[in-house]
Amino acid sequence: MPVYHVVLFKLKPEVTAKQLEDWGKLAYAMLGQVPGLTKISFGKPLPMTASRAKGFDMGLVAILDSPAALSTYAAHDAHLPVMALREELCVDAMAYDLEFDV
Repeated sequence: MPVYHVVLFKLKPEVTAKQLEDWGKLAYAMLGQVPGLTKISFGKPLPMTASRAKGFDMGLVAILDSPAALSTYAAHDAHLPVMALREELCVDAMAYDLEFDV
């Protein structure tokens, strides 16, 4: 059953659009490198609901084949630079993983 790996990010105030672009490129580059990662989306909240985002400025949804694929993703070499940039660009992050069939 697919796993939806949802991560919300609170960005540091000094983060630039270029840094976000580079971070997004690294995230999308994981497709085809990380076994079991089938889709990834990365972006800002919708304006109509941004006021309810509790300070989280960006979000990521990764769809993986299984819980085992999530474990592979977490430790994969292609994921490490994405996590390193998260540490550099964010003051906080929250992950929430769900397993369900659509």
